[in-house]
Amino acid sequence: MRILRRRGWEIPEREATPEQAYLNRRTLIGAGAGAMLLPAAAAEAQWLFGRREPAADPWTRNPADIPDLPPAMRNTRYQPGRDLTGEREPVTFNNFYEFGSNKDIWPSALKMPTRPWTVKVDGMVEEPGEFDVDDLIRRIGLEERVYRLRCVEAWAMTVPWTGFQLSKLLEIVKPLGSAKYVRFETAQVQPHMIGLRQSWYPWPHIEGCTIEEAGNELTFMPVGLYGKPLPAQNGGPFRVLFPWKYGFKSGKSLARITLTDERPKSFWETLQGSEYGFWANVNPEVPHPRWSQATERLIGSNERVPTRLFNGYGEFVADLYTNLQNERLWA
Repeated sequence: MRILRRRGWEIPEREATPEQAYLNRRTLIGAGAGAMLLPAAAAEAQWLFGRREPAADPWTRNPADIPDLPPAMRNTRYQPGRDLTGEREPVTFNNFYEFGSNKDIWPSALKMPTRPWTVKVDGMVEEPGEFDVDDLIRRIGLEERVYRLRCVEAWAMTVPWTGFQLSKLLEIVKPLGSAKYVRFETAQVQPHMIGLRQSWYPWPHIEGCTIEEAGNELTFMPVGLYGKPLPAQNGGPFRVLFPWKYGFKSGKSLARITLTDERPKSFWETLQGSEYGFWANVNPEVPHPRWSQATERLIGSNERVPTRLFNGYGEFVADLYTNLQNERLWA
């Protein structure tokens, strides 16, 4: 008899939120010849990105939709272990200081054009270039992943993202063996990013990670959210995501990615290094200087739940830090 022992973060498939419950759209039958085919275990929750009924929600109306892109299939390898957050909360409750320091920046952020959009990839690579985001999507393909998102402010969400692994982009540009870090630079789009007028902040917004973190299977480049193009307030049209780190590490609306042998000093590390470090891995036992990280508040329900080490993704990332005990690994 085969005995199935579920890991702590897994949930029974019967408890997963059905696709229709959160996408509220027609079921698509068959992906066609142009579909990106993933393993059968990842082939649920299929949707055709960009080919959808008009959005009825004003907070998701992006100035430019993406036409004729390949479908994305749910990758079931990364189970969140909790219910999805309702769509309204993630797209109307945002930290994006380029648009302002409050969390109600979505109306002004949606005015920023997100097409055309290019990202420059340079530095210690064999094949540097400036890539159109839509061309990258067609070249690499898409998948959907449901990740937990944990903010350093001790709130959390569970969100379905659509995109591709950063490692797929690195395969295109071919990092040199001397590259040790990856630097992410957020665009400065005037006049839409009104927060850039606050000259006391160290613009442009910079984030960074090690080359090993960049190559990890969890490191994701979202271009979509809830089956729709990624809104500007959520970092659209193109961002990076490290689900085992506090959310401020995940750079938004990226304009440039640089591979380097020097550790980048991030926006928040420059602004307040005693509170926000380079690594910023989630750890319930290491408090922020001004509050505990032992629990987190689930946006939508306001339920308080225990924080997990590495936000529950330790089995995928813990080995990245086995020889770094002398580093300040936690924010």
